Amino acid sequence: MTIHRRTPDRVDTTLLRRAFGAFATGVTVVTVGGDTPHGMTANSFTSVSLDPPLVLVCVGRDAVMHRALTENGHFAVSVLGAHQEPVARHFADRRRPLGQAQFDSTDWRPGPNTGAPLIAGAMAHFECGLWRSYDGGDHSIFIGNLLSLDRAGDQDALLFLHGQFRRLIPYRNEMTA
Repeated sequence: MTIHRRTPDRVDTTLLRRAFGAFATGVTVVTVGGDTPHGMTANSFTSVSLDPPLVLVCVGRDAVMHRALTENGHFAVSVLGAHQEPVARHFADRRRPLGQAQFDSTDWRPGPNTGAPLIAGAMAHFECGLWRSYDGGDHSIFIGNLLSLDRAGDQDALLFLHGQFRRLIPYRNEMTA
């Protein structure tokens, strides 16, 4: 086992990214609607509170989504299923078209409260109003208050671990004979 100690002026960002990548996460697409809709693949999504119902997403300050979300004041989150890796890759691609055109190759519907695109086939959708934002270093932490939600049937989630998309494999004792 190697122990790395942090010095005040320097952190090995490659090692830090690899260490962060050891934590498996779900994969989402965060979207905003309006005149210039935008989408972004994100694995930095989590529930914050049940009462009031709050969620958070972290967005890099240099991302197009940062400005779009700040200006729009509403956002949606689509939690992707295991079959939606191509959707995740599409919205992670910085070379994709911007605006409405980035949604042309994806099935979606507008959220009933915000108009933000909700990705078809996702495991769950959340529409949120921007409640608070906080400094998170090179990211901002956006907290949204829940405006609407829906959940599809029980399907396997798309995961991200060690820099790769993954799928769940049932334990041997969970498999049927």
